[in-house]
Amino acid sequence: MKRMQSPAYRSAQGLSLIELMISIALGLLIVAATLSIFSSNKQSYRATENLGRVQESGRTAFELMSRDIREAGGNPCDTNLPVANVLNNSASVWWSNWTNGLLGYENGALAGSTPGTDAIELHSGMGTGATVVSHNPTSATFDVRPLTHGFLANDILMVCDFTQASIFQMSGPSANPVTNGNVVHNTGTGNPGNCSKGLGYALPINCSTNGTPYTYGENSQVVRMQASRWFVNNGTLFRQSLRNNGTAPAEEVINGVLDMQITYLLPGAAAYVTAAAVPAARWQQVTSVRVELMLQSQDAVGTNGQRLQRPIVQTINLRNRTP
Repeated sequence: MKRMQSPAYRSAQGLSLIELMISIALGLLIVAATLSIFSSNKQSYRATENLGRVQESGRTAFELMSRDIREAGGNPCDTNLPVANVLNNSASVWWSNWTNGLLGYENGALAGSTPGTDAIELHSGMGTGATVVSHNPTSATFDVRPLTHGFLANDILMVCDFTQASIFQMSGPSANPVTNGNVVHNTGTGNPGNCSKGLGYALPINCSTNGTPYTYGENSQVVRMQASRWFVNNGTLFRQSLRNNGTAPAEEVINGVLDMQITYLLPGAAAYVTAAAVPAARWQQVTSVRVELMLQSQDAVGTNGQRLQRPIVQTINLRNRTP
C-alpha cells in the first residue's frame, strides 16, 4: 500500500539543483555590482583627492611667489626713486642690477633649472626695518631706532627718503647683535664693500660719480635688501635666496611641477612677451608678470590611466609700478 505524504512534509523539501545554481548566480551578480560600485567610488575619490592636491599646490606656489613678485624693485619710501648704488660691484652679482627689480630667464637659461622651463630673479627692500633718528655723513653713521633692528655687519642695506635711495653695505659695528642703534656705511671693510661713504645720487650711475655727499634726514627708512630666484628642477618648484657671497641652498616649495612659463607686460604693449623679448634696459619698466605652471598629480588616476595634468595661470602686478 502506497504511503501518502502530508502537505507539511512536502513543503519541507529543499531547493533543486537548478534553483540553487540560479540563486548563486544572482548572488554573484549582486556582489560583483557592489564591488564595481565600491571600486568606482574609490577611483573617483582618488581622482578628486589628487585634483585637490594639484589645486592646493598651485595656490601655495602662487601665494608665495606673488609676495616676491609684487615687491620687486620696491622700497618703503616712494615709487621710482633714483637709486645711488655705492657698492663695489660687478655685472655678475644681483645687487648691481637692483634698479631692474626683476630679471627673467628663458628656456632653462638659469643654471640649475630644467631645460625648457623659465625662471625669475626678484630684488626688493624688505618691508620692516629701522627709522633714521640722525645721519652724520662725515663719520658715515646712522643713528636708528629701534635699537633691536636686527641688522648685522656686512648686510646689504637700503636707506631712502622721498628724494632718493642708496644701497650700501653695513660696515659696522662688528659686534652682533648691534644694540647701540648705529649703522655705519664706511669704506675699507666687507665683501663687496663700499666704494664711497657718500650716499648721494648722480649721473651717470657708477661708483665714480655716486658717493657725493648727501644727508638723510629724520624719519628716513633703512631696510635690508633681499633677492630670490624661482625655478623648476626635476619636477619641483624651488625658491633660492641670494646672499652677499653667493646663494643659499634652494628651498623646495611644491612637487609635481612639469613646467613653468613666465611672460611680462611692458607699458604700452598689447600683450605679454617672453623674457627674450624684453630689452635689457626695460626690465625696470615691467608692470605685470604672468606665470603659468603645469602641475601633475601624484597618482595615475586619469581616465587614460595616466597622471592628471592641469595648467594654472596667475597674473601678478608689481605694486610699486602700478598706477
